[in-house]
Amino acid sequence: MRAERTEAALGFYLARGARGFVVHMNVCEQNLQAVRAVTLEILAAAGVDMEVAESARLVASELIGNAVRACGHWAPVVVEVEQDVKGIWVKVHDPNPARLPVRSGTAPDDPNAESGRGLWLLDALAPGWDVALTPIGKQVRCLLSSPEAERVGMPGGDDGKVSPPGEPTLAKAADPFGFGRARE
Repeated sequence: MRAERTEAALGFYLARGARGFVVHMNVCEQNLQAVRAVTLEILAAAGVDMEVAESARLVASELIGNAVRACGHWAPVVVEVEQDVKGIWVKVHDPNPARLPVRSGTAPDDPNAESGRGLWLLDALAPGWDVALTPIGKQVRCLLSSPEAERVGMPGGDDGKVSPPGEPTLAKAADPFGFGRARE
C-alpha cells in the first residue's frame, strides 16, 4: 500500500492510502479510539459496505485487545486494514511471538461470561484467520469477505480456501515483511 497521507503524534504514526491504512502505535485507549474511527472513515470512503466496515472495526479492536493481553499496555503494535479483491484484511502485529491466541473455556453463548468470546468472534467474522511468526514478533491476519469480493467469486484466504473455525492456523510463510529467515 502506497501511503497518500501520513499523520504523526507521540506513539501514533498513521499512513493512509486510498483503500486502507497502516498505523504504528503504542496501545492506549486514545490510540485505540483513533484506529476505530479511521477504520470506518477509510473503508467507507473506499466504498466498502458499512456492515463490513463495522465488522472490520470490531475485528481490529479485538486483535488490539489481544495484543494488550499478550504484551501489556503501551506495547508497540502495527495495525493494517486494507481492501483488496478478496475482501478486507485486518492485521495486527505485536512483539511477543510466544503468546499465541488461545481459546478460553468460555462457551460463546454463556450469558454470565464477561470475557473470553474474542476468538469465537474472529471465527464468525473472519473464518480461516491465522497467525504468522515474524523476526520481530507475530502477526494475526484476518480476511473479512465483502459483497464486492463475493461478486467476483473470491472466498477468503490466500489460496482461495477458507479454514474451518478452530484454533488459529500458524502460517508457514512466516516472513511477511521480507526480513530474511523466518523464526522457527
